[in-house]
Amino acid sequence: MTLAIFDLDNTLLAGDSDHAWGEFLVEEGIVDAEEYRKANDRFYQEYLNGELDILHYLGFALQPLASHNLDQLLTWRDSFMDKKVRPMMQRKAAELLDSHRAQGHTLMIITATNRFVTEPIAEALGIEHLIATEPELVNGRYTGEVAGVPSFQDGKVTRLQDWLTAYGHDLDGAWFYSDSHNDAPLLREVENPVAVDPDPTLEGLARENGWQILSLRD
Repeated sequence: MTLAIFDLDNTLLAGDSDHAWGEFLVEEGIVDAEEYRKANDRFYQEYLNGELDILHYLGFALQPLASHNLDQLLTWRDSFMDKKVRPMMQRKAAELLDSHRAQGHTLMIITATNRFVTEPIAEALGIEHLIATEPELVNGRYTGEVAGVPSFQDGKVTRLQDWLTAYGHDLDGAWFYSDSHNDAPLLREVENPVAVDPDPTLEGLARENGWQILSLRD
């Protein structure tokens, strides 16, 4: 079994679903617009700069999940998919996924964005396996805490290794596609690392290491 692993935000999607979820919450009046937007934008810039404290960020990002019941959250998420996510889906990304399917590869998304936001996106893309940051759910309600290791930077390697052990698989011949220098630890683990519309730091790493560089932007 050959794994074809994909980052989600700014890789398969032409945008960041985590940041877009925050924008959606602001636009729908679900959170305090001025304060939440400022914090959301600040954390996103820290992520781009490679300076994000993931636990600090998750304390912010998961709070809206803890503040509302699951039925209401799911209704909002359906609207979010239509308004924010589907416009970010890319034709070339769908073609790339189909190419790997045609080769019999097993497709996986691994993302730092939490499972509540990303699960329906993986389903829409037809990708069965999803490793995402897990928001803690107790008795049908989110607590605002994280369950386990966030799948961010080295945490992606940790979470993937746990998955490989659980499923009895390995990384022989594996592919990993990402746009971000934050994913350098996992890119170094696979035989076929690919920089997709990379940020400047990742582009430099890709050129230094002879990694493939491609664009999925239409």
